[in-house]
Amino acid sequence: MKNILVTTIFSLFLIFSLQSCAQNGTNSTQKQTSKAAGDNRHPSEESLKKYSKATFASGCFWCVEAVYESVKGVKEVYSGYAGGTETNPSYEEVGAGRTGHAEAIEVYYDPAEISYETLLKVYFASQNPTQANGQGPDRGSQYRSIIFYRNEAEEKAAIEYKTKLTTSGKYDQPIAAEIVPFTKFWMAEGYHQNYVELNPTQGYVMGESIPRIKRFQGQMPELIKEGYRF
Repeated sequence: MKNILVTTIFSLFLIFSLQSCAQNGTNSTQKQTSKAAGDNRHPSEESLKKYSKATFASGCFWCVEAVYESVKGVKEVYSGYAGGTETNPSYEEVGAGRTGHAEAIEVYYDPAEISYETLLKVYFASQNPTQANGQGPDRGSQYRSIIFYRNEAEEKAAIEYKTKLTTSGKYDQPIAAEIVPFTKFWMAEGYHQNYVELNPTQGYVMGESIPRIKRFQGQMPELIKEGYRF
């Protein structure tokens, strides 16, 4: 009887943890937080103005935000929405696939410490680049993989690296990531910021986000900041 109970509890946890990011985040009651607190891990908005920005999408933004937060040379990361046409999109609207947006992240980085090309390597290494319209259990165009370039140099770098991976023979399926011009990044609701950091025992975070982050960090340990390992 005890073994049956343990198995049942584990099965229920597994089912819950593998639900999509939207299923776990809708109607969240998690405490909202600001990234402008200026603490050791999150600098003030004013201090970020001197850094370059890059925007990416590759599945649930909780996961992608935490991946880039752990990378040397990255000063801050925000979760939000990009790639659609609706103004001021909400999490519920984007999660329902009604806006054309994808869950995205905006990265503030110091080019003197990390190059855009290295950010691209992090991007592809931290996902399954052949999965179209989703990552893991998160399915739909709102979870599609997109590189948003801001200039010709970024577009060229993204195309060259995607081509390099395509011809490398590493993958037996086409690489699904889109490469499109950046237009607008909409900040997500406050409770989505720092989500993995603030909710390490939440079901989806334990079952999907942290394993994904660990897989990436295992591939590129030389890029990880001290104290940012999961």
